[in-house]
Amino acid sequence: MTKLTSTIKRKIAFYDMDAIRMVWHGNYVKYLEEGREAWGEQFGLSYMHIFDNGYVVPVVDLHLKYKNSAYMGDVLVIETTYVPSKAAKLQFEYRIYRQSDNAEIVTATSTQLFVTAQGEFDPSTPAFVSEWRKNNNQ
Repeated sequence: MTKLTSTIKRKIAFYDMDAIRMVWHGNYVKYLEEGREAWGEQFGLSYMHIFDNGYVVPVVDLHLKYKNSAYMGDVLVIETTYVPSKAAKLQFEYRIYRQSDNAEIVTATSTQLFVTAQGEFDPSTPAFVSEWRKNNNQ
């Protein structure tokens, strides 16, 4: 299988900071979302593509491990890697690190399930996802 990883950069702004002058821990969830969106655009499985095929993919499991702090002005690199699965789900691993010194800031994993536009969980892999997996050696 081919490893599918997307990388984006994000400069930390003042509004990302908390009262103790470091990135507020909850903002990392937003950074993971930005990473997933960029990954989807790069590899042809964007949220709009999923939506246009009659599905949404809510996050049902999310784990973050905080390793270091980030501060205003830091440039963070967000790596998002697809974890192949035969099950009807999307799984990702993330690595966020500071560009200047490669210090690992956060590692994370997430799982998303397929839900129809009518709000019903679909336990089978949608046909368009099966085709995507086949075309991307997943």
